Amino acid sequence: MPPLKLSVVTTVYNDVRVARALDSVFGQRYAGEIESVVIDADSTDGTKEVLAGYAPRLAVYVSEPDGGLYHGMNKGIARATGDVVAILNADDRFADPDVLATVASAFERQPEVDVCYGNIAYLSEDGSLSRHWRTSRNGRLKWRLGWRPPHPAFFVRRRVYERYGAFVLDLPIAADYELQLRLLVLHRLQSRHIDRVLTHMAPGGVSQRSFANIVQANLECRRAWRRHRLRGGTLVPVLKPARSLFQTFRRVQPQT
Repeated sequence: MPPLKLSVVTTVYNDVRVARALDSVFGQRYAGEIESVVIDADSTDGTKEVLAGYAPRLAVYVSEPDGGLYHGMNKGIARATGDVVAILNADDRFADPDVLATVASAFERQPEVDVCYGNIAYLSEDGSLSRHWRTSRNGRLKWRLGWRPPHPAFFVRRRVYERYGAFVLDLPIAADYELQLRLLVLHRLQSRHIDRVLTHMAPGGVSQRSFANIVQANLECRRAWRRHRLRGGTLVPVLKPARSLFQTFRRVQPQT
């Protein structure tokens, strides 16, 4: 059986750090095919010039105005042709050159598994660790207690998106949470936790940019539970940020 083909979707708008993200993609030691899909929302700050240098190695490069972060991700997923799809934001990067080989191996060993996810480390621009998110095996009770896997280290078979859809656009901050809830809790897809750091993430994602965004994101999480008529999500807006606060103080050196 040939190696799995992996698609890495990167969305960007006015962020030259996308070069670092793409370097981490093209620096992967993986025997199979890696397809890089870049969706630029018509950047105006020099990002397009940076991307021009990578254009010959990009399988898909689209630069046009869009409807926001998750709309861009949906466009990338729709254009991806790999067996497995990863989302790598412009300000993130894979933790080491063997990440995609590790992920592909996990999928290949268990064909029944539709989702794999791992740990992430939040690194400041100087490379120092600001927070480490070490997750665990999926469990329905854990979700009710505020648990979720980190989306920057979340890998999904493309057939899953084709069957269950991608990101909803009416939850502008928590669409990634809703997607994970839909796949792992509502549809109970089989998943595997890879207990190692897969992604280095820059602090300050959209859900953390302000107190108002934090509140809105957690209220949107509760809306996701109600949308799917799932019981047990009432306390998620309180328990989820509490877990994040615990992780902030529980500093653990990233695994390699």
